[in-house]
Amino acid sequence: MALTNGSRETFVAVRKNGDGDIAAFRTSSGKELGYEEAREAVSSGAIAGANVFKGRDGEMYIRGDADGDKSNNLDNLPAF
Repeated sequence: MALTNGSRETFVAVRKNGDGDIAAFRTSSGKELGYEEAREAVSSGAIAGANVFKGRDGEMYIRGDADGDKSNNLDNLPAF
């Protein structure tokens, strides 16, 4: 994922916890965001290529925008 319009960042890498769930993100500018901070950034429109949705458990989660390219799915991003 690359910068969009030079102003919005994207997620370029993830850190997973012991259960394999994404716990943190690295952005295209090198910032490291914890999950809640990343969720707020996505919700505010600061991050391109991702959205926030309500899971079946009622919690809010981050997912990549569907574009048919599995290589940029959040779970498939490189680890940092």
